[in-house]
Amino acid sequence: MTPSPVGRPTRGTTGVNRLRRVDRWIARHPVLRRTDDPLVVDLGFGASAVTPLELLARLTKQRADATVVGLEIDAERVARARAQAEGVAGVTFARGGFEVPLPGRRRPAVIRAMNVLRQYDEDDVADAWGRMCARLQPDGILVEGTCDEIGRIATWAEIGADAIPRSLTISLRLAELESPAIAAERLPKALIHRNVDGERVHAFVASLEREWTRAAVVAPFGSVHRWRIAMIALADAGWPLVRRERWRLGEVGVAWEAVAPL
Repeated sequence: MTPSPVGRPTRGTTGVNRLRRVDRWIARHPVLRRTDDPLVVDLGFGASAVTPLELLARLTKQRADATVVGLEIDAERVARARAQAEGVAGVTFARGGFEVPLPGRRRPAVIRAMNVLRQYDEDDVADAWGRMCARLQPDGILVEGTCDEIGRIATWAEIGADAIPRSLTISLRLAELESPAIAAERLPKALIHRNVDGERVHAFVASLEREWTRAAVVAPFGSVHRWRIAMIALADAGWPLVRRERWRLGEVGVAWEAVAPL
């Protein structure tokens, strides 16, 4: 008898281009370049095949041999996605949850679990991370986070195969951005309830907001330039920023230990 998937069905909400920010981040990640098996799992893909198909299209621009497996607990969603993606090479769909079942016990280089843990308690996060990370390739990563409904605000954690988080990334649409602190509404479950005085992530978001405000003097040169000036100020203030080459995309990555819950 096949064991039941581990976890609860997601709300199923999805939309075209909703996950474009995290897709592009994954596609350019060193782990995808290095792996001999560029398999990426889209865990909890939702009510249609949209996000796994978009993920595959973005990955194959960097790795032509990349493949995607979409996993969902809801059997009807799996059947619907299979019908929608019929004839598309490189993507398959199966029923599964945090146990990440794959044929032949194949291991993914990346597991993307966006908007999956929002409905869980903070105390559930470590166990979910551990289950998913146990299925990764030795150098693989779990990418877990949340975004708004149209993909203009997104945050995610990068977690290694040892289930230890490495970084937090905030990704925002800079055009017409008023306050980067809006990202606090979409922090990963491990951090969203920690955005209070005395917590590290609160201090980081406050610093991000402060430097963005100070950089308003260069706003006439464009939002990308303003963001870059704010990022330089953050780094100069001692924040351990990572993947700085992505600043031009409205992203900032920071080492996890700088924002980890106390």
